[in-house]
This record gives sequence, C-alpha cells and structure tokens, in this order.
Amino acid sequence: MSEHETIDDRLKGPLSGVRVIEMGQLVAGPFVGSRMADFGAEVIKVESPGQGDAMRHWGHHRYKGRSLWWPVLARNKKTISANLREKRGQDLVRRLIGQADVLVENFKPGTLEKWGLDPESLHVINPGLIIARVSGFGQTGPYSSRPGFASVGEAMGGLRYINGFPDQPPPRTGISLGDSLAGMFATQGVLMALYWRDTIGKGKG
Repeated sequence: MSEHETIDDRLKGPLSGVRVIEMGQLVAGPFVGSRMADFGAEVIKVESPGQGDAMRHWGHHRYKGRSLWWPVLARNKKTISANLREKRGQDLVRRLIGQADVLVENFKPGTLEKWGLDPESLHVINPGLIIARVSGFGQTGPYSSRPGFASVGEAMGGLRYINGFPDQPPPRTGISLGDSLAGMFATQGVLMALYWRDTIGKGKG
C-alpha cells in the first residue's frame, strides 16, 4: 500500500470509476459485465420489462425458486428495465450512454441499428464510448446476419470434434465454453480499448 492509499481505495478494484452499460442477455454478453464488475466497474444491466433476462429462469436447479445461473452472471450489477423497442426506452439508454465508458451488447447484428442505437449515433452522444458487440459470427462477413449460440460456434470451430470418445458422437463440453470464451475475449478487447482511449483519446466500437 502506498503512502496515500487507503484500504477503501484498494477495495474499489482496478476498474473503479468505469461505468458499463450492459444490454446483453443469456451468457456471452453478460459474462463481460460480470468480469468487469468483479474488478470494480459500475455495471448497469438493461433488461426488458416483464420477465427480464432469460438467465433469471434458466436451467433446472433452483434455490428458493431462483435459477442458480442468475446470481453467477448478475452479481455486483445494478439493473434497470427498459423497452428498447420503444422511443422511451431508447432515449433512456441514450442518456445512460452519455455518462458511460463501455456498452456491451450481444444481440443479433443489426438489432441496435434497427432501434436507432447504432455505433455512429452513440459516438455522437459520447465520442469516448467503447462498444463491445458479441455475436455468433461477428458484425461483418458472409455469416454475420445469422443468429448463433455457443453450441453452434463450438461445432463450427472444431471444439466438439476433439471432445468425447472415439466410438461416440462429438458431445458438448461440460460448460458453455463457447459463451464464456467469447465473453472473456470480449473483456480483453474492452480493456485494451479503454487503455487505447485513455492514451489516445477516442472511443472504439
């Protein structure tokens, strides 16, 4: 501990002061928010009204009626509800973006554009905004318009081929590696983009 550093300073985490708007759902996008929240970032998760993120109800195992997945992925986050298909919800997100460092989303490519929340428009509001877009096949390329989940990525990437036993069909791994690896690499990209922004002075998307 340095001469001027307090215990409270150390407990804040290295990402203290960084604000993240998470518009992800299920695992891959929210995994980014979880990692950043663990290291001190303020993560504000935007959920749809009503049921919220599907991970609130995912899986068969329950504790007091709640999915065990939910506290794993939602820990250390704040949550709000906004209907992003309506102008009121879109305007709310724009206000949040104006005071944020990072936006994370894992919708099918083109969804933000359909809502008027495309990177170009958001960078007018906040030129320093970092935008992480986690999707099945990226934002460009021949497969970019296709929806994709971890299971598809694991199969197309060859992970299923090297898993399991020679006399049996390729099985899925015990955990959703496609989602968690996508989220981990996206987190690394966000951290590098934050460093780049703070040394060069411009957001990345």
